[in-house]
Amino acid sequence: MSSTIVRPAAESFVIEGGHPLSGRLRASGNKNGALPILAACLLTDEPVTLTNLPRIRDVETMMGLLRSLGAEVAWTGENEARIHAEEISHELDERLASRIRASFLLAGPLLARLGRASVPPPGGDVIGRRRLDPHIHAFAELGAGLELGDRYELSGRLQAAHIHLEEASVMATENTVMAATLTPGKTMISNAASEPHVQDLCRFLRALGAKIEGIGSNVLHVAGVERLFGGTHAIAPEHIEVGSFIGMAAVTGGDITIEGIAPDDLWPVLPVFRRLGIEVELGDDWVRVPPDQELVIVDDLGGAIPKVEDGPWPAFPADLTSIAVIVATQARGTVLVFEKMFESRLFFVDKLVSMGARIILCDPHRVVVTGPAPLYGQRMSSPDIRAGMAMVIAALCADGTSTIGDAYQIDKGYERIDERLQALGAHIERVES
Repeated sequence: MSSTIVRPAAESFVIEGGHPLSGRLRASGNKNGALPILAACLLTDEPVTLTNLPRIRDVETMMGLLRSLGAEVAWTGENEARIHAEEISHELDERLASRIRASFLLAGPLLARLGRASVPPPGGDVIGRRRLDPHIHAFAELGAGLELGDRYELSGRLQAAHIHLEEASVMATENTVMAATLTPGKTMISNAASEPHVQDLCRFLRALGAKIEGIGSNVLHVAGVERLFGGTHAIAPEHIEVGSFIGMAAVTGGDITIEGIAPDDLWPVLPVFRRLGIEVELGDDWVRVPPDQELVIVDDLGGAIPKVEDGPWPAFPADLTSIAVIVATQARGTVLVFEKMFESRLFFVDKLVSMGARIILCDPHRVVVTGPAPLYGQRMSSPDIRAGMAMVIAALCADGTSTIGDAYQIDKGYERIDERLQALGAHIERVES
């Protein structure tokens, strides 16, 4: 089976709006869980099999990075891969690392296993400043030294420590946990991130023999072990994708059931969607969005304008603020969307304004949205993964045809999105630009 997905470099999505979506689909594996779990495969010299692995661009890039370090990496099924990192190097490929932010997640495993790591500056979506300081400070607390030039040169014999992260960074938490698994002694990580994908990484490491307590909380205790073993792990479902499809179904008037979900991952999401007028039916491993909902924004007490704001888990996820914005354009009422985490994520709203949305960009972090506003097809370009999905949703409920360039941005986070939407009745085509 082919190990990579080869697509033309420049592709666009052409979408004819106004068609309600209906049917069933299955949630993909969590992108932000798959990437650190792939990185963690470097912590053992035994084979690891991962299932429910999303075949998206960012996963392909991470697999390429593992191969460049000497690991054997191969797809063994449509969403299954085998990784065997028996002999590995400490130096990351600069070209591959520049493609994804998650390339820096390899620093922790390389430090833990080899005692050194040479990591170029990572790439990733341009959604504002994304500091590496919490990673470096955590590695320093564990005893690693840093030489900073064109690359991050990390080295040292690690030792257990109490590490208080200066911010509840997801990736810094993941890097610190991975480094601590093979570090002698008991490491305590406070102000740790606790998002579902962080929990999934910890469960994976425990399956390989790591000793981690406090999973799901903001204080993690890691007792270092001499080695980790091989094993098999199923990547948890992608709650951001589930939230995206919920929003998509609501604004198109569709009837969509999403299967293979983890209901507990939706508890911070559903109250915000209810505030925007979306009602769902929730089962043990599925969620249904009933058709033809009248979206009405629920005001705060006394008729005050409500606010949607993101934050570290278990607050509303930052990756869904773009989806909340497009849903609000189709709901009756006014809402303030406050994106606290990234100062450039909301800059895409000018694309929605060009389609007819009534949005005021107050500053880099806040927009005021008043709806419902009829949207009209436009030619646009996707600046990042989540904004790209918001633009796809806008195009699906717009009057006329939209063309969304830089489809690769959306492919980085959403598996076969055009094929899966076509199966629901969407009029969407992938074309070479």
